[in-house]
Amino acid sequence: MQRPIQAIYQGSVKSKLLILTSLFLLLVLLTLYAVSQGAVEVALPELLAILSGRASDEMTAYIVYEIRLPRMVMSIITGVSLACAGAIMQAILRNPLADPFTLGVSSGAAFGAALAIVAGTSVFGINLVSSGQWMIALNAFVFGCLAVGAVYGIAKLKNSSTTVLLLAGVAIGQLFSAGVSGLKFFSNNEALKDLVVWLMGGFWGAKWQVLHILLPLVIISLVLLLKYAWDLNSLCAGEDVARTLGVNVKQVRWVCLLLVTLMASVTIAFTGIIGFIGLVAPHISRIIIGTDYRFLLPCSCLLGALLLLLSDTAARMVLSPIEIPVGIITALFGAPFFVYLLLKKRKDYWA
Repeated sequence: MQRPIQAIYQGSVKSKLLILTSLFLLLVLLTLYAVSQGAVEVALPELLAILSGRASDEMTAYIVYEIRLPRMVMSIITGVSLACAGAIMQAILRNPLADPFTLGVSSGAAFGAALAIVAGTSVFGINLVSSGQWMIALNAFVFGCLAVGAVYGIAKLKNSSTTVLLLAGVAIGQLFSAGVSGLKFFSNNEALKDLVVWLMGGFWGAKWQVLHILLPLVIISLVLLLKYAWDLNSLCAGEDVARTLGVNVKQVRWVCLLLVTLMASVTIAFTGIIGFIGLVAPHISRIIIGTDYRFLLPCSCLLGALLLLLSDTAARMVLSPIEIPVGIITALFGAPFFVYLLLKKRKDYWA
C-alpha cells in the first residue's frame, strides 16, 4: 500500500529540519574549536568556564571575549551574508554561476570602501576621522546599489534578459575594479598599505561595536528574504510560471536585490573582498537539501558560515603565528569549484 502524499511530505520536511539542526550544531562545535585555538590555546573546560562567566584568568578571558569571539562572529555573519546573497541571485537570474560578484555588487562595494580608505572622506565630504568605519560602510552600500542599479538598468533596455543582466554585471564589475586599481596607483604609501591588506579579505578589524550593527541588519534582512521563499521557488521555474502563480516578478527582484546588496555591501566594507562563498555554499546546499528555498536559504547560510569559519581558522593556524588573508583560502577551494561548474553540463540543474 502506497504511503499518503501528506506522510511523504512530512517525512521530507523532518529530514530537512534534521539536516539544518545538524549543520547548526556543527557550526556551534566549530566555533568553540576556533575560539580555543590560537597563539594562546584555551582548553575546553576553561573556555566553557569563561563563556559561563566563571573565568579564573582575566587575560585569557580578555583574549576570548575581545579578540577571538568578535572575529568568529564576524566570520559567521559574513558567511551568512555572502551565501544568502549567492542563493538569492541564483534564483533571480536562474543561473548557477550567479553570486554577489556577478552583478558587480562586490566590486562596487569594494570601490566605495576603497575610496573612503584612500581619500579619508566619504563621497559626501564627511570627515571619516570622527565618523570612523561607518562612513566606509555607507560608501560601500551606496556604490553597491549604484552597481546593481546600473546593471539592472542596462538589462531593462533589453527586456531584462538574463544574459544581458549577467554580461552587464561583468562589465560594471570590471569598471569598478579598474577604479580600485586607479586608487591603488594614486594613493600614498600608508593608504596603499591599508587598501592592499583590506582587499585581500580578512577579519582583523572585527569588533563588538561593528557587530552590534551588522547582527540586527543581517538578521532582519534574512527574515524578510525568507518571506519570499515561495516566490523564489516559483521564479526558479521561470518568469512566466511565476506570473501565472500571481508573483509580482519585478517587485520580488527589486526587493531581494536591495536586501542582498545591503547585506553583502556592508559586510564587504568591514572584511574586504572574500570570494566564492556565495557560489559554493548554495550549490552544496542544493545537493544535500534540495531546491525548496524555505530550506535552501537557511541551509546556504549555515554552510556559508561553516565554510568561512573553517577558512578563517585555517588561515590563522596553517602558518601560525602568521595569518594568511582568508580571501586567499576561499579562492583556493572556490576557484576549482567554479571551473567544475563551468565544465558541468546538467540540463536538469533546477529540477
